[in-house]
Parts: sequence; structure tokens; C-alpha cells
Amino acid sequence: MSIRVGLVGAGGVGARHARTLAGLEDVELVGIVDALPGACDALAGQLGVPVVDTLDRLLHGALDAVWLCVPPFAHGELELAVVRAGLPFFVEKPLAADLGTADTVAASVAAAGLPTATGYHWRHLDTVARAREALAGVPPRLVSLTWQDKVPPPDWWRTTRLSGGQVVEQATHVLDLARVLAGEVVEVRAAAAPSSDPGRDVADATTAVLTFACGALGTLAVTCTLAAKGRAGIEVAADGVLVELTETSLRVSGAGGVEEVQPAVDGRLAVDRAFVDVLCGRPAAPGVVDYAEALRTHRLACAVAESARNGSAVRVPA
Repeated sequence: MSIRVGLVGAGGVGARHARTLAGLEDVELVGIVDALPGACDALAGQLGVPVVDTLDRLLHGALDAVWLCVPPFAHGELELAVVRAGLPFFVEKPLAADLGTADTVAASVAAAGLPTATGYHWRHLDTVARAREALAGVPPRLVSLTWQDKVPPPDWWRTTRLSGGQVVEQATHVLDLARVLAGEVVEVRAAAAPSSDPGRDVADATTAVLTFACGALGTLAVTCTLAAKGRAGIEVAADGVLVELTETSLRVSGAGGVEEVQPAVDGRLAVDRAFVDVLCGRPAAPGVVDYAEALRTHRLACAVAESARNGSAVRVPA
């Protein structure tokens, strides 16, 4: 079985997904659309895929699904239009720059009962599965999350209203892993260091203390002031076990010694392959994160951002 898909958004992330989809034998990428005229011309030319001038025309192209790869501020109406067309969709993280937009889309998706998937590609790493095995049945006590990075190139990233800020746009990956490895967070208390760059209102750094439902405590520390990406990952200290996980490595320390491995799976490819399999009627991979599940992580990220703005503890919506 093969499927016909369309892609919205021809930026860096959209181009990555387009190249992956175009390389899958059971996928026909039938059109690319972008809000900026001419933005997808080069990409479409490289892949031999038609440029479509409007979303409406794309949705009327006998599609089986749509990939939405747009900046945080552009979410909302796009997803609702796809739902009205009755089409499954893949959407990149974060779900939106705010929480209200994501809640509205989630309600629409649930009412329509459509298959969805999101861009939490770390979940597809085999090292994440191994980390879960190492922590199975062992109560987590301390969770340490970090995201040390530079300011990404797009201009919209510098404005919190458009990007959601670093916690919502970048650190959402490690917050998602915290939920996978240690369970739900019930309360956050955060603080932020204001931007030192007059051209950016996204904070220089944000820290937070997380309280997990299981009783564990966590810390989050992020910054966007580096010249190049530093470290991004999660550490979970449990009874007798320490798990240290990044996108490119896993280290498990326990009574039996130290295990160090690198992922054999490219999560950025697996995240597309997995949703294509779902659309083709094959069993869903464990790493597939649908919209409802992604919303739980988005609520956590937005709670951290809210606490940093207000300076008070914030309960994470169940």
C-alpha cells in the first residue's frame, strides 16, 4: 500500500521531513505549500514535487494525510482546516506558541477521531527504550534536565509571542522524556534571567524545580546564550541506578557496572516512518506520540513558562 501526502512549511524542519517522505517507497509527496511566496520553490525543484499556492488547493488534492511543519505561531487554523477536510496529520513540535491554541486543536482532533502524530522524535530512539528498561520497577528520586544552546537562525525564535520561548520550543523534548522516564509532573516553580540582547525577548536562561506525582524531584536548566549547541539531555537518579540520556548517547550506571551505548535508530527518520506505517494500516510503533499525548508535554512546558513569568508555583493541568 502507498499513500499520498502533502506538506505545509518549507523551512529547515519542513525540508527535512520532505526529503524523508520523498525517499520512502510507499509515500507519494504530491505537493508543498508555504506561506511565503517562493519559499518552497528550491525544495520542490530538488525533489520533483509540485508547489501548491494555497492550503485549500493542497487539501483538495486527493490526499491521505498532511505534514504540518510550521513555526509555533502559525499553528491553529492550519490544523483546524486539515481536521475539517477529514485528513490525518503529522505536526511538528511545539504544538503552538501558547496553550489555548493547542487545547482548541486537541478538542477538534478528538471530536473527529483522526489519527495524528507529532515531532517528538527522541521517543523513537532505541536508547530511550533501554533507559525505560533500566528504570523499570525502580523508583526515581531525582531528575535533571538541561538544554544548553545558541539562538536559532529564524527571526521569529527571538520573540516569545511567536516562538513560545526556549522552554516551549526547545526544552519540550527533554520535558517529554521526563514524563516517559519518571512519570507526570504535578507542579513547577520556575525563574528566568531576562534577555541581555535588545533584539530578543526570549530569556537568557530559565531554571525550574519540578515535583513529580511519584514523589521525585526534578530540575530544569536551559540557556540560549552559547555560540554553539552544548548539552541537551536528561539524567534520572533512581534507587541504585543512574541513567544519563542524550539524543546521541546513553549511559546506565548500576550495581552491575556501567553500560554505554549509542542509538542504532535515527529518530528524525523513524518519526516519519512510524506515522506512515500507521496510515498504511500497520501496527503503531511504541514511539508514536499522538496529539493528545503531545498536549500533556505541551501543558508541562507552558506551565514552566507561566511560572517563570509570574514567579510563583504553577500546578500542571492533569
